[in-house]
Amino acid sequence: MAHTYEGGIPARVYLGTLLVALCFHPISVGGAALKQEVALENGATTLNHSMAMVQRMEGLLAQGNGSDVALRVQTVNTDEVKVIQAHTLVLSLQSEVFEELLLSHNTSTLVLREPADCAAVFDKFIRYLYCGDISVRLDQAIPLHKLASKYRVWSLQQGLSQYMTGHLSSDSPTGHVVGWYQYAMQIGDANLRDSCLQYLSWNLSSVLQSGEWGSISDDLLLSLMQRSDLILQSEMELYEALEAWIGQNQPASLTVENALRQVRYGMIPPQHLFRLQKQSPVMLKYYESIRDLLFLAFQFHSASPVQLAKYFDVNCSIFTPRNYLSPSWGSPWVINNPTRDDRSFSFQTQLGPSGSDTSKRVTWNALFSPRWLPLSVRSAYTNEMQATRTDGGRPRIIVTPATSSPDFAGVSFQKTVIVTARQGGKMVVRHVYNFHQSTEEAGDFLVEADLHRRASEYLIDSSLYLHVVVKPLYHSLIVARK
Repeated sequence: MAHTYEGGIPARVYLGTLLVALCFHPISVGGAALKQEVALENGATTLNHSMAMVQRMEGLLAQGNGSDVALRVQTVNTDEVKVIQAHTLVLSLQSEVFEELLLSHNTSTLVLREPADCAAVFDKFIRYLYCGDISVRLDQAIPLHKLASKYRVWSLQQGLSQYMTGHLSSDSPTGHVVGWYQYAMQIGDANLRDSCLQYLSWNLSSVLQSGEWGSISDDLLLSLMQRSDLILQSEMELYEALEAWIGQNQPASLTVENALRQVRYGMIPPQHLFRLQKQSPVMLKYYESIRDLLFLAFQFHSASPVQLAKYFDVNCSIFTPRNYLSPSWGSPWVINNPTRDDRSFSFQTQLGPSGSDTSKRVTWNALFSPRWLPLSVRSAYTNEMQATRTDGGRPRIIVTPATSSPDFAGVSFQKTVIVTARQGGKMVVRHVYNFHQSTEEAGDFLVEADLHRRASEYLIDSSLYLHVVVKPLYHSLIVARK
């Protein structure tokens, strides 16, 4: 089913037009579309019948009137053939590849061989060449992009890339982001590749529960496992999903070993590690490959990080938290009518994931202000975190510890604020903001959001949905990667 806007109107991807002047805004006068040309100073108007022209071009294609070339589209490895009556002038104007093919063929029939997915949408592709618009379903994006690339219809190619980037969160029965990522890797589309990878990373918990998780490739799996910006419930959730993926795909032993070594075992509580050692089929089979990491994780949980660093060479990655949504690491925060006034709330986290710190609690105060709070004012606000609002500013969020403690020595805290929104009918991560202890706030927080607009893509039913994550980083164990 094609995507629609509100009201059921088909969502057409306007990717350039043929014989349509898009730069004007028509107004109806006496049954004719009239529009004022701003560039003209003599009061002249332009008659615009472009929509009628598009309809006539569509009818020309549908009826085949005046056709001088027949496109015979053969589906590869089948007997299926589709014949489209077309016009040399239109094809040549829209595609330099068609122009070259038609010039080199003296017959009135042009034979084209296409794979099944491309052959199925070839008539839509040709219609775009005549009419300049196209309706697209999620499953049609890749074959249409292939055709646009093959026949060098650059406006359509660019428009489809933008369509895919903008529809990552759209709902589909079997998922489509992984397929789009693989396609982006194949064609070298870095922007689409990075957008897909970011979407998968930020929404990993929902991806792990979907059928799409089992379809990811070895390379994509390892790319995800290496990232620190994954958003999920816990490291244990990731390990269990990895185990399921291994059972479903039966990859090579080297792939399994590499993936298992990307698990951050220091972030898994020791009681869960004990259970995995005895009950996880994958860990039982590949125990020798990760023995050193497990040993280091148990040492991490049995001694203070300072003591551990004195006697062991440490691997920085297993001591670096990801963005965990479980209560030990942070708290959700729903702000109703966020433009109304300043808000604050308090929550607690563990001091750190080390066994010596999990029982120690840190209380955090979070302040949200819909307008910028100047430094001169911010330094004066009280423990109640009542801020003075200023006009013309933009949203800010500040997260600070309620008290200081000697236990903080050797630990810094990275704060991550996750903004969730509704896209494509489901909850997805809209943006992620990171800031460190030295700044105490995210300088670019919601810089592009218009919270005053009820239909803002950052709001759900006029509320701002946040999740604040606090990630303790042990200085003695983590060396910054260059």
